[in-house]
Amino acid sequence: MITTLYWVRHADSPYIPGMERTRGLSSKGTADAAQVAKRLRDERIDAIISSPYERAIATVKGLADALHLEIAVEEDLRERQVAGETHRLAIDQFLSAKRAVYEDWNYSFPGGESSRQAQSRAVRVLTRLLEQHAGESIVIGTHGDIMTLMMNHFDPRYNYAFWQSTTMPDIYRLRIERQKLTDVTRLWGY
Repeated sequence: MITTLYWVRHADSPYIPGMERTRGLSSKGTADAAQVAKRLRDERIDAIISSPYERAIATVKGLADALHLEIAVEEDLRERQVAGETHRLAIDQFLSAKRAVYEDWNYSFPGGESSRQAQSRAVRVLTRLLEQHAGESIVIGTHGDIMTLMMNHFDPRYNYAFWQSTTMPDIYRLRIERQKLTDVTRLWGY
Protein backbone atom coordinates (compact mmCIF):
# COMPACT_ATOMS: atom_id res chain seq x y z
CA MET A 1 0.00 0.00 0.00
CA ILE A 2 1.44 3.35 -1.07
CA THR A 3 0.93 6.52 0.94
CA THR A 4 1.58 9.80 -0.85
CA LEU A 5 2.88 12.83 1.01
CA TYR A 6 2.89 16.29 -0.50
CA TRP A 7 5.35 18.41 1.46
CA VAL A 8 4.44 22.06 0.99
CA ARG A 9 7.16 24.34 2.24
CA HIS A 10 5.59 27.65 3.22
CA ALA A 11 5.58 30.59 0.86
CA ASP A 12 7.55 33.80 1.36
CA SER A 13 7.13 35.36 4.78
CA PRO A 14 8.81 38.54 6.02
CA TYR A 15 11.21 37.86 8.88
CA ILE A 16 10.07 39.62 12.03
CA PRO A 17 12.16 38.93 15.15
CA GLY A 18 10.13 37.45 17.99
CA MET A 19 7.17 36.56 15.76
CA GLU A 20 8.25 33.13 14.59
CA ARG A 21 4.82 31.55 15.17
CA THR A 22 2.58 34.37 14.06
CA ARG A 23 4.16 36.00 11.03
CA GLY A 24 2.10 35.54 7.93
CA LEU A 25 2.87 35.67 4.24
CA SER A 26 4.21 38.55 2.18
CA SER A 27 2.17 39.72 -0.82
CA LYS A 28 4.37 37.48 -3.01
CA GLY A 29 3.81 34.63 -0.56
CA THR A 30 0.04 35.11 -0.73
CA ALA A 31 0.11 35.00 -4.54
CA ASP A 32 2.31 31.89 -4.47
CA ALA A 33 0.00 30.19 -1.95
CA ALA A 34 -2.84 30.64 -4.46
CA GLN A 35 -0.66 28.88 -7.05
CA VAL A 36 0.02 26.04 -4.60
CA ALA A 37 -3.73 25.52 -4.28
CA LYS A 38 -4.12 25.62 -8.05
CA ARG A 39 -1.35 23.04 -8.58
CA LEU A 40 -2.65 20.58 -6.01
CA ARG A 41 -6.42 20.93 -6.20
CA ASP A 42 -6.75 18.25 -8.90
CA GLU A 43 -4.67 15.74 -6.93
CA ARG A 44 -6.51 13.21 -4.79
CA ILE A 45 -5.95 14.70 -1.34
CA ASP A 46 -7.45 12.97 1.69
CA ALA A 47 -6.11 15.15 4.50
CA ILE A 48 -4.21 18.36 5.13
CA ILE A 49 -1.90 18.67 8.12
CA SER A 50 0.25 21.66 9.04
CA SER A 51 2.83 23.06 11.34
CA PRO A 52 1.21 25.44 13.86
CA TYR A 53 3.07 28.42 12.39
CA GLU A 54 0.85 30.92 10.59
CA ARG A 55 2.95 31.00 7.40
CA ALA A 56 2.67 27.22 6.96
CA ILE A 57 -1.09 27.23 7.61
CA ALA A 58 -1.63 30.20 5.27
CA THR A 59 0.23 28.45 2.47
CA VAL A 60 -2.14 25.43 2.48
CA LYS A 61 -5.34 27.24 3.50
CA GLY A 62 -6.46 28.01 -0.05
CA LEU A 63 -6.08 24.34 -0.95
CA ALA A 64 -7.99 23.28 2.16
CA ASP A 65 -10.79 25.70 1.31
CA ALA A 66 -10.96 24.53 -2.32
CA LEU A 67 -11.15 20.88 -1.24
CA HIS A 68 -13.45 21.54 1.75
CA LEU A 69 -10.94 19.95 4.12
CA GLU A 70 -9.98 21.02 7.62
CA ILE A 71 -6.33 21.67 8.41
CA ALA A 72 -5.15 19.47 11.27
CA VAL A 73 -2.41 21.29 13.17
CA GLU A 74 0.48 19.28 14.62
CA GLU A 75 2.63 21.13 17.16
CA ASP A 76 5.66 18.88 16.63
CA LEU A 77 5.82 19.78 12.94
CA ARG A 78 6.90 23.30 13.92
CA GLU A 79 10.15 24.65 12.53
CA ARG A 80 13.36 23.82 14.31
CA GLN A 81 14.52 26.50 16.69
CA VAL A 82 18.18 26.93 15.83
CA ALA A 83 18.92 29.12 18.86
CA GLY A 84 17.00 30.40 21.86
CA GLU A 85 15.83 33.95 22.56
CA THR A 86 18.93 34.66 24.65
CA HIS A 87 21.23 33.58 21.80
CA ARG A 88 19.71 35.39 18.83
CA LEU A 89 21.60 34.93 15.61
CA ALA A 90 22.20 37.85 13.30
CA ILE A 91 20.99 37.32 9.74
CA ASP A 92 24.59 36.99 8.54
CA GLN A 93 25.18 34.21 11.11
CA PHE A 94 22.12 32.20 10.15
CA LEU A 95 23.58 30.12 7.29
CA SER A 96 26.75 29.22 9.18
CA ALA A 97 24.64 28.28 12.22
CA LYS A 98 22.38 26.13 10.05
CA ARG A 99 25.41 24.42 8.50
CA ALA A 100 26.80 23.71 11.99
CA VAL A 101 23.66 21.89 13.15
CA TYR A 102 23.64 19.78 9.98
CA GLU A 103 27.33 18.90 10.20
CA ASP A 104 27.01 17.70 13.80
CA TRP A 105 23.58 16.17 14.38
CA ASN A 106 23.99 16.36 18.16
CA TYR A 107 25.10 20.00 18.27
CA SER A 108 22.74 22.77 19.30
CA PHE A 109 23.12 26.43 20.07
CA PRO A 110 21.96 27.59 23.53
CA GLY A 111 18.19 27.25 23.70
CA GLY A 112 18.01 25.61 20.27
CA GLU A 113 17.45 22.11 18.97
CA SER A 114 19.98 19.78 17.45
CA SER A 115 19.14 18.10 14.15
CA ARG A 116 18.66 14.84 16.03
CA GLN A 117 16.20 16.38 18.51
CA ALA A 118 14.15 18.18 15.85
CA GLN A 119 14.11 15.15 13.56
CA SER A 120 13.04 12.86 16.38
CA ARG A 121 9.99 14.91 17.38
CA ALA A 122 8.89 15.41 13.76
CA VAL A 123 9.40 11.78 12.76
CA ARG A 124 7.22 10.64 15.68
CA VAL A 125 4.38 12.66 14.15
CA LEU A 126 5.22 11.49 10.63
CA THR A 127 5.19 7.83 11.70
CA ARG A 128 1.77 8.27 13.29
CA LEU A 129 0.43 10.08 10.22
CA LEU A 130 1.69 7.32 7.93
CA GLU A 131 -0.16 4.76 10.05
CA GLN A 132 -3.37 6.81 10.31
CA HIS A 133 -3.41 7.68 6.60
CA ALA A 134 -2.02 4.46 5.10
CA GLY A 135 -2.85 4.30 1.41
CA GLU A 136 -4.05 7.90 1.34
CA SER A 137 -2.62 11.15 -0.01
CA ILE A 138 -1.89 13.88 2.51
CA VAL A 139 -0.57 17.42 2.28
CA ILE A 140 1.76 18.63 5.00
CA GLY A 141 2.29 22.38 5.36
CA THR A 142 5.83 22.64 6.62
CA HIS A 143 9.15 24.46 6.78
CA GLY A 144 12.35 23.89 4.82
CA ASP A 145 14.44 22.69 7.73
CA ILE A 146 11.94 20.32 9.34
CA MET A 147 10.94 18.99 5.90
CA THR A 148 14.61 18.26 5.15
CA LEU A 149 15.06 16.50 8.49
CA MET A 150 11.98 14.31 7.91
CA MET A 151 13.10 13.43 4.37
CA ASN A 152 16.56 12.65 5.77
CA HIS A 153 14.90 10.06 7.99
CA PHE A 154 14.29 8.06 4.80
CA ASP A 155 17.40 9.01 2.84
CA PRO A 156 20.59 10.73 4.13
CA ARG A 157 21.02 12.60 0.84
CA TYR A 158 18.49 15.09 2.17
CA ASN A 159 20.94 17.30 4.04
CA TYR A 160 22.16 20.89 4.35
CA ALA A 161 22.79 21.21 0.60
CA PHE A 162 19.27 19.98 -0.11
CA TRP A 163 17.83 22.44 2.44
CA GLN A 164 19.71 25.26 0.71
CA SER A 165 18.25 24.24 -2.67
CA THR A 166 14.64 24.52 -1.55
CA THR A 167 12.48 27.54 -2.32
CA MET A 168 9.57 29.33 -0.69
CA PRO A 169 7.18 27.82 -1.52
CA ASP A 170 8.25 24.39 -2.61
CA ILE A 171 6.32 21.18 -3.17
CA TYR A 172 7.70 17.65 -3.04
CA ARG A 173 5.63 14.54 -3.62
CA LEU A 174 6.90 11.48 -1.75
CA ARG A 175 5.59 8.00 -2.18
CA ILE A 176 6.08 5.73 0.81
CA GLU A 177 5.48 2.01 0.89
CA ARG A 178 5.97 -0.03 4.07
CA GLN A 179 7.79 2.89 5.75
CA LYS A 180 10.26 3.06 2.83
CA LEU A 181 10.64 6.02 0.51
CA THR A 182 10.08 4.78 -3.04
CA ASP A 183 9.86 8.02 -5.06
CA VAL A 184 10.42 11.76 -4.71
CA THR A 185 9.24 14.27 -7.29
CA ARG A 186 9.64 18.01 -7.03
CA LEU A 187 6.42 19.70 -8.17
CA TRP A 188 7.47 23.29 -7.50
CA GLY A 189 10.68 25.20 -7.33
CA TYR A 190 12.07 28.37 -8.79
